Amino acid sequence: MTKQVNDSPEAADLRRADSLAREIFSDVANKWALLIIEALGERTLRFSELREEVEGISHKMLTQNLRMLERNGLAERTVHPTVPPRVEYTLTQPGRDLRETVDRMCEWTHRHFSHIEDSRQRFDA
Repeated sequence: MTKQVNDSPEAADLRRADSLAREIFSDVANKWALLIIEALGERTLRFSELREEVEGISHKMLTQNLRMLERNGLAERTVHPTVPPRVEYTLTQPGRDLRETVDRMCEWTHRHFSHIEDSRQRFDA
């Protein structure tokens, strides 16, 4: 069940299990959502184009994550009245703002990739 939006500090506290902020964070902080946000970037893509861009994602997972992004106001879905219907997705301004954070996470990963890989090898040895 979705929490109700209110102005209380508790609603925005990620540390609280019942906070709306934690629910939103949980929605967008999954591997598929992050990859979809990155793939869309500043572009508008059709469903099939997104599926090609996000390697390994199933039709079901792409559909679920696009619906979640749309529900949270991070992506817009446009249906063009053609036969068959042409459906396109684009990030909203809040979605583009989130993409900046995703980009910084990608940069962090690239910057620390060798360190993390070395640490994993030592740990697993």
